[in-house]
Amino acid sequence: MTNLLTIILMAPSQDQNPWISTIFLVAILVIFYFFMMRPQIKKQKEARTFRDSIAKGDKVLTIGGIHGKVVEVRDHDVLLEVDTNIKLRVEKSALIKDAESLPVQK
Repeated sequence: MTNLLTIILMAPSQDQNPWISTIFLVAILVIFYFFMMRPQIKKQKEARTFRDSIAKGDKVLTIGGIHGKVVEVRDHDVLLEVDTNIKLRVEKSALIKDAESLPVQK
């Protein structure tokens, strides 16, 4: 492996047009954006929209796997009723899904 690396480094460099390497770099950045960053931004936007649309009475799922019904909504947190007379206050960012849209398992 070291011999191959030495041969490559010792090879005479060819004069290339500097625009070719610039275009190649820009192409890699564009591909990186469309395959890595854009889907992540889309997921974050959908999550933000979901958290902003939470209303009293919605059934939700937390990141910890707790199912509950929204009793109270504040700016940054919600009060969930998990069972009869059992309520938990959780951050809105801890809510991941609308439990009504989840498939029912038998």
